[in-house]
This record gives sequence, C-alpha cells and structure tokens, in this order.
Amino acid sequence: MKNKRSGVINTIEVTKLNGSPILINADLIETVEETPDTVISFTNGKKIIVKERRQEVKNLVKSYKRDIYAN
Repeated sequence: MKNKRSGVINTIEVTKLNGSPILINADLIETVEETPDTVISFTNGKKIIVKERRQEVKNLVKSYKRDIYAN
C-alpha cells in the first residue's frame, strides 16, 4: 500500500461472498457488522458483504493505518 500523496489510492483487499477479491478504500469505512455475514458500510451509504470476519477487517484496517503513518 502506498500513501495517497504518491498518487496511489490506499486500499485493503477483502473477499466477496462469491469468492471474488475486491479492493476497498479503508478510509471510507464507517462500520463493520456481523449479521451473521460481515457487512461493511461506507460513508457514502454503500454496503458490501464480505467473507472476512469483523475482526479480520479490523486487523486489515489497523495494518493499513500503520503503513500510512509509518511513511
């Protein structure tokens, strides 16, 4: 992951229920819930259901944030 200032959008990779990987902008995540599927809600009102558990998404976001602030 590269910082936005370098021109690359910062993303994390998650997996849709159909098995397709998708990159999402972690800065736009508003909430992550297990209902029992994991639903990621974004600040623009959109939602996506992913295979990863809530804690896994949390860990991906934490890792992303560490990378951002380390640079």
